[in-house]
Amino acid sequence: MAILEISGLNKHFGGVKAIEGVTFSVERGEIVGIIGPNGAGKTTLFNCVTGIYEPDKGSIFFGDYRERLNGLKPHEITSRGIARTFQNIRLFANMTSLENVMVGAHPRTKAGLWGAVIRSGWVREEENRIEKHAIELLQFVGIADEANELAMNLPYGIQRKLEVARALATEPQLLLLDEPAAGMNPVEKKEFLHLIDRIRKKNITVLLIEHDMKIVMLISERVVVLDYGVKIAEGTPNEIQNDEKVIEAYIGKGH
Repeated sequence: MAILEISGLNKHFGGVKAIEGVTFSVERGEIVGIIGPNGAGKTTLFNCVTGIYEPDKGSIFFGDYRERLNGLKPHEITSRGIARTFQNIRLFANMTSLENVMVGAHPRTKAGLWGAVIRSGWVREEENRIEKHAIELLQFVGIADEANELAMNLPYGIQRKLEVARALATEPQLLLLDEPAAGMNPVEKKEFLHLIDRIRKKNITVLLIEHDMKIVMLISERVVVLDYGVKIAEGTPNEIQNDEKVIEAYIGKGH
C-alpha cells in the first residue's frame, strides 16, 4: 500500500520549471532513493511534500486514507506523520543535543501556552515523558554521550545524526532525508547506512536524496531519477544503473 503518492506535480519559479509533471509513489516500509544532477528538482520536490512550497499543479496524497496534502502548512504535515532533514543542517546551535530532540517532539505535545505557564502535574509528567523519549532517540542514533553538548560544538557527522534524532521525535511514518551522508567520511557513511536500515525496521518508510551513488544503490529498493525537473527513470538499483537515459543524464555529467 502506498504511503505517499505524487501525481503530475509541477513547481515553477518564473520561467524555471523546477518540477514538471513528476509522478511516483512510495510503498509503506520501502526505502526509495531520489537521484539526479544538481538543479534536477530533488529538494524542490521535498519542499513541496513538506509544505514549504505550494505546488502549481498536481497532487500529493499521504497515508492509508490518501489525504491530500496540497495547501497544508509544514507543521500540519509534520503532525500527520512526515518528518525531514535538510541538505544544510538546521539545528538550534545554542541548545544541547537533548534539547534539540525535545523540541522535535513539540508537534506531539498537548500542553499549550497556558499549560506551560501553570505547569500542572500532567504538564510536568508530559515533559518528563518527552525527555525520556529524547534520551532513547539519542541512544538509538548512537550519540547518547553527547546529550548535554551544545549542537554547535558537535562534529559534523554527529550533527547529522542529531538532526535525524530530532526528526524521529515527531514520530513520523515517513522520513525524508535530504543528502544525509553529505560531508561524511567513509566510516560515518557506513554507520549511517546501518542507521537507515534500523529506522526502516521501526516501521518508518524512508525517502532519501543522495549524491553518493554507492549509498543509493546499497540501501534503496527503488530509485527515482530526475533531470531538469522531469522524472526520466524509475526502477530497482540494477535497472537504474543500466538505464541509458540515466547514464547520459546523470552519470555522464560526472556524478
